[in-house]
Amino acid sequence: MSMATQQQFALIGAGPAGLAGARALSKHGIAFQGFEAHTDVGGLWNIGNERSTVYESAHLISSKRTTEFKEFPMPGGTADYPSHRELLAYFQAYAQHFDLKRHFRFGVRVKQVEPVSDAPDTLWRVTLDVGGGQLETHDYKGVVIANGILAEPNMPKWPGQFSGQLLHTSAYKKAENFKGQRVLIVGAGNSGCDIAVDAVHHAQSVDISVRRGYYFVPKYVFGLPADTVGGKTKLPRWLKQKVDSTLLKWFTGDPVRFGFPKPDYKMYESHPIVNSLILHHIGHGDVKVQPDVDRLDGHTVHFKDGTQADYDLVMTATGYKLHYPFINNALLNWQGMSPQLYLNIFAPRFDRLAVLGMVEAAGLGWEGRAEQAEVMALYFKGLDAGQAKALAFSKARQGPSPDLSGGYRYLKVERMACYVNKDVYRDTMRQTAAELA
Repeated sequence: MSMATQQQFALIGAGPAGLAGARALSKHGIAFQGFEAHTDVGGLWNIGNERSTVYESAHLISSKRTTEFKEFPMPGGTADYPSHRELLAYFQAYAQHFDLKRHFRFGVRVKQVEPVSDAPDTLWRVTLDVGGGQLETHDYKGVVIANGILAEPNMPKWPGQFSGQLLHTSAYKKAENFKGQRVLIVGAGNSGCDIAVDAVHHAQSVDISVRRGYYFVPKYVFGLPADTVGGKTKLPRWLKQKVDSTLLKWFTGDPVRFGFPKPDYKMYESHPIVNSLILHHIGHGDVKVQPDVDRLDGHTVHFKDGTQADYDLVMTATGYKLHYPFINNALLNWQGMSPQLYLNIFAPRFDRLAVLGMVEAAGLGWEGRAEQAEVMALYFKGLDAGQAKALAFSKARQGPSPDLSGGYRYLKVERMACYVNKDVYRDTMRQTAAELA
């Protein structure tokens, strides 16, 4: 006889964060039912997933050893910066190794999550679209949301109309689509720079529009992945910012001389751009840097410095919004651009409502998400057992959350809404897990 749903947690998503959650819950003997809208694991790294936002040339921007799950290293022979194909195979192997797929119902989309009552220990009513126009509704002990943070496009709006193609990078898959086109990429984040480099080999022309300056980090330093070099000596924040920004200029030059604005923030106060090829192509005249977009008029794009240029295709590399469409924002304590969750995980009002993966930090890797999942599982396990340390944590969970910034003044933009300092966050996760164990 199968276990009643009221004795299980519902886990939403089978991407990296969802798999980390499934691993932690199963390891600690916590009953759960997973749901994944696609037919397999991998989340956005599964390019066959209709919600995937990766493209054919997509690779990790952090190296394999700083990104992998520590208890399941990537196999020998994996590239330093694996492609989405290698990563999908890795997640499939991870799920098989820990026997996680049996916990999931694939091809099932969560339509609604709502509390049965206002009590902190309420059951949760989950409505599912199981296909064929059929809906199911079940009550669960708790809910763990892990549907990812890079799926809902943040599409800008400008005055006027554009007569060509106006797309978000989420719709981009193949560079051949740029063939013969006059292309404008709006935004110089990691995806924007990658796609601009792709477009160079096919488009008639490629411009990139930016509204702020960036710090460009090469993928290799002294022949090694850049994120594996240094870091053994912990410098004060102000000194690390000064030293590393100076070193960057030695390796990549000053982006200002390529036409980028000077950054109006210090290094590490925004997500770094791990791409020096864009500077290579700008230096060779393959890509031209343009100012911020002011308005559109037919095929003409007017920029804020008063200049203009004509394009056939405008692609916005303007990032993604946090998006949990199946649950009321208020239940997640949504304030401003993001939910305000304790440790970026726990909803303050409810005992058994958690979000995994709603965290960003340079170098956090999937191990950082696994550490989140460990804290989550230990808390839920202790809560069920009535342990004093779990009950004390439940009280702390109601807020306020500790400062996880490490003293950095992160940009107040949607892209950075759930940004933390990697070292502070991982230290906090490990310490919290130890306290709950």
